[in-house]
Amino acid sequence: MLEHHPQAQTLDPDSAIFNVDLPEFESSVIAASHETPILVDFWADWCAPCLTIAPVLKQVVSDYAGRFRLAKVEVDEGDNMKLAGRYQLRGFPTCILFVAGEERARFASHRPNAWIRAFLDEHLPAT
Repeated sequence: MLEHHPQAQTLDPDSAIFNVDLPEFESSVIAASHETPILVDFWADWCAPCLTIAPVLKQVVSDYAGRFRLAKVEVDEGDNMKLAGRYQLRGFPTCILFVAGEERARFASHRPNAWIRAFLDEHLPAT
């Protein structure tokens, strides 16, 4: 059940980390990325690398203090697999950074904190 999964807690959509589903993806991610860049973590409950990257992403969000927000899409929930198809995802986790309504960059699989920080430093707009 989703509520009991350590990664899938119900989060406020105005917070730095929030869950999103297909129906609100356009407004909560694409439109919102015009204000603040949004990194979308496409993950699945059965995916071990998804579970190991979750705390790393949480720490990086905290370290970057508002420079970007993290949207979490559980691909096996509802119609969310349609998002995986739309973005031609080949595996999980896949993280896609959206800036100003467009995909800026992506990476797949578990990555360490330093790698994710270098990725963000390269692709986030200058502050």
